[in-house]
Amino acid sequence: MRSTVSAPKRSAAIVSVAVAALMVGAVGVAAQSPAPSATPVPTLPPALVVSGLPVPSPAAAQLGDVSALINETDQVPYSAVKATIDYCNVAAGINVQANYVQHETVQNSISQRLTSTPEDIIKWFAGHRLRTFADAGLLANIDDVWADIGANYSDAFKEASKGTDGHYYFVPILNYPWVVNYSKSLFAEKGYTIPKTIDEFVALAQQMQKDGLIPISFADQQGWPAQGTFDILNMRMNGYQFHEDLLAGKEKWTDPRVAAVFTEWAKLLPYMDTQATGRQWQDAAKKVFIDKTAGMMFLGTFAAQAADQKNLADVGFFPFPLMGTQFDSENAIDAPIDGFVLSANPKNPDAAKAFLRCVATAPAERTYVQIDSGNVAAVSNADTSAYTQLQKDAASVIAGAGKIAQYLDRDTRSDFAGPSGMQLFLQKFLENPNQDMTAFLGGIQAYYDSLGTEGQ
Repeated sequence: MRSTVSAPKRSAAIVSVAVAALMVGAVGVAAQSPAPSATPVPTLPPALVVSGLPVPSPAAAQLGDVSALINETDQVPYSAVKATIDYCNVAAGINVQANYVQHETVQNSISQRLTSTPEDIIKWFAGHRLRTFADAGLLANIDDVWADIGANYSDAFKEASKGTDGHYYFVPILNYPWVVNYSKSLFAEKGYTIPKTIDEFVALAQQMQKDGLIPISFADQQGWPAQGTFDILNMRMNGYQFHEDLLAGKEKWTDPRVAAVFTEWAKLLPYMDTQATGRQWQDAAKKVFIDKTAGMMFLGTFAAQAADQKNLADVGFFPFPLMGTQFDSENAIDAPIDGFVLSANPKNPDAAKAFLRCVATAPAERTYVQIDSGNVAAVSNADTSAYTQLQKDAASVIAGAGKIAQYLDRDTRSDFAGPSGMQLFLQKFLENPNQDMTAFLGGIQAYYDSLGTEGQ
């Protein structure tokens, strides 16, 4: 998951020109494009003409308006999805009326939105919560779309796009790995080397402390960032399958293996920035990339949004170190997949499906990731010629992973992952890591058990 709070400055040539053309009016927590009096014939947006992004060939037929709920309001991802919509408006002969809403707001209200009067298209993600909504009949089967786009995706992406009934409900557009981010120039200045094992990682953190740095920048005000640390420790220590089964309710939070994860995490906390629950991830990433007061930060590669956009080449990252367990060979990571779904009863299904077919093309996905360079395209035939080194490295990390999870709040039920569930429990752990662990984990299990049968 990603938050959308304060936007970093952007001044890279391609991105800045695109943003100037795309950012028409302020984007608020729920800013909506004004509806036109009649469906216009889409024309080439200025950003696509002058920025070097792919230029679409206009569609022969115009299919009309289609509504979309977009869970992005931060400057970089907003600009990326806006440019992609502009591209598909022309290429698919549609007119997307997009409602841009803050990421957490969509995350925490999606069930209510889907059961009321949702938009036709919704920017969403793969994982448990995709399958849950599909099972509940809140999403439309899009097998007909996949009959046209299937050749563009690997088997792994195809499986991630299906519901439990084997039908397709999702079109991927991008993914990104969770990694240890750092500044290449700071590492070079201090003579630091990339750690491969947890012992080397701790030794590096100790040296950073001696050098007057915060070894691991950290933030959890938004509630979800700490879930990534739990994910990686649990997968490294207990394996991918145990992790997935735990999130699915097939294993117990009172299991000693879970307690061992929190014990290991507590050992790392002395090297992590304090008062994390009062800090947003953007501010924590700034300490690594701009202020250079922190040495590392475990976060998705979207952390690069907080870097100096003129010097993205300084952004480096490496997979979380191995921990010397039987699961080292899995090299499991979180690499969430973002994309689009079709609500169960779209007002304009033809236009909506035309949009889904469009975003599954290499030019459309290049449009997105060329602006938001912390991501890599999902399609197999992606044009990687314009990839930054950051994107090439991200693709390499994903390719090198033996097992890929989606992320805690995507791999478990929403009422368990959210503000009253794991977000709150992990914040309580961070505030008091020395608490009675038996009681702490018993509380998590009791909360999970209290939720009953999943109904959303």
